[in-house]
Amino acid sequence: MSRLILGSVVKKAIFQKSLNQVQKTSSRNLNLLEFQSKKLLDDAGVQIQAFRVVQDKQKLDPLNDFNVKEYVVKAQILAGGRGKGVFDSGLKGGVQITTDRTKMMDLVKQMIGHKLITKQTPKDGLMVKSVMVADSINILRETYLCILMDRENNGPVLIASPAGGVDIEAVAEKTPELIKTVPINVERGLDDKTCTDIAEFLEFKGPLVTQAAKEIKKLYELFNKVDAVQIEINPLAETDDGRVISVDAKLNFDDNAKFRQKEIFNMEVVDELDPKEVEAVKYNLNYISMDGNIGCMVNGAGLAMATCDIIKLNGGNPANFLDVGGSVKEDQVEKAFQILTSDPKVKVLFVNIFGGIVNCATIANGIVGAAKNLGLNLPLVVRLQGNNVTQAVKILKESGLPIHSVSNLDEAAKKAVDALKECK
Repeated sequence: MSRLILGSVVKKAIFQKSLNQVQKTSSRNLNLLEFQSKKLLDDAGVQIQAFRVVQDKQKLDPLNDFNVKEYVVKAQILAGGRGKGVFDSGLKGGVQITTDRTKMMDLVKQMIGHKLITKQTPKDGLMVKSVMVADSINILRETYLCILMDRENNGPVLIASPAGGVDIEAVAEKTPELIKTVPINVERGLDDKTCTDIAEFLEFKGPLVTQAAKEIKKLYELFNKVDAVQIEINPLAETDDGRVISVDAKLNFDDNAKFRQKEIFNMEVVDELDPKEVEAVKYNLNYISMDGNIGCMVNGAGLAMATCDIIKLNGGNPANFLDVGGSVKEDQVEKAFQILTSDPKVKVLFVNIFGGIVNCATIANGIVGAAKNLGLNLPLVVRLQGNNVTQAVKILKESGLPIHSVSNLDEAAKKAVDALKECK
C-alpha cells in the first residue's frame, strides 16, 4: 500500500528479497517472527489464538499442557508462502493442521532443524529454528486491517477491507470500493466512533461491532506504544464462537525508536539476514544485496534507485543497493567498500554521490583511504557532483590510484559497464 515510486530494478529486488527493506530511506525496519508479533499483541490485550513455541526438538515441554481440539503447526521463518513451502527433508507444507496430538508432536520434530523453501526464500531455503503450535479456530469470515505510517498523509493511516485473508494489493486493484483508508490525527488518536465506523465497514454485525471496535482501538494503542511503522492483521477474523481474533500479524518498527524499544529490537532474528546487511546496520549504512556484479555506493534512496536503473539501461546489472546516507564519514566509506568487495559477484565498483549535505571531499578522502587500506584491485568508477566537488576531484586525481572520475551520470554508468566487459 506504500505510495513510494520505485525504480524498476529496485522493484524487482524488493519482491525477490521479500523483506521490504528498500522502502526505507535512512532507516531499516525491524521484522519479527510471527510468534514474536503475537506475543506483543497478547501483551497489549489484543485477542489472539492460544499458542506455544518450541525451539528444540528434544525439548517439547511447552506442549505438555497444551490441549486443544485442533492444532496448527507453523514453521517460523521471515518469509511468506510457508503453507506451500517444501522442507529439504521432503516434508511438504510449513503450515500443518491436525487433530492428532502425536502427529502434532511429530510435525514439530520434522520442522525444527530443517530448511524450508518457499517462493520468498533463497533457493536453499531458510533454517527453521522455532515452531509455533496454535489453537486452530473455526473462521466464519476474514477481514483485513492495517495501520501504517504514510508519507502522503504525513502520519498514520488505517486501511481496512471486508475482503481479508487474501492479497490486499489484488483487492485494491480489482475491487477498490472494498478498501477504506482513514488518516489518523496523532493528537486525537482513534475515537470510539471512528473505530465503530470501521468495524461496521468490515461488516461485523450486532455485538461483534463493539468487540471489533475495541480490537481496532487496542491495535492502534499498541502501534503507538511500540513505535511501529506498520501493524498488519490479515485476517482479522470472525469465529464461529462469536469472537474477533487477530489470526495473522505482521509488525514493522522504525530503527529511530531503537533507544526506546530495546527489548523489542533485541528480538531481531539476524541469522536469517544477509551478513553484509547486518554488518552495514552497525555502521548506519543501508545495504541490500541484488543479483548483479556492479557494486553501487550512493547517498540517498532515490539516487540509489536511479543508479540501479541507469546501470541496467546501459546493459549492466547492479549487485546491491548501498546508501551511505547524508551524514557519512570517511570511516563509513571504507566500511562500505569492505562490504561491497566482500561479495564475490562484484567485479566493478561504481560510486555515485550528490553532495548536498554530504561534502564530496569527505567521500573522496574515504574512497582513497579505502582503496589503499583494502588493497583494492577492482575497477572503480566515481561520479561526484555538488558540495565541494572541485576539491574532491582533485583529491582523487592526486591520489595516484587508477580511479575513473566521470562527472556525467550516464557516461559514468556506461564506463562502469564497459569496465565490467574488460574484466571478462
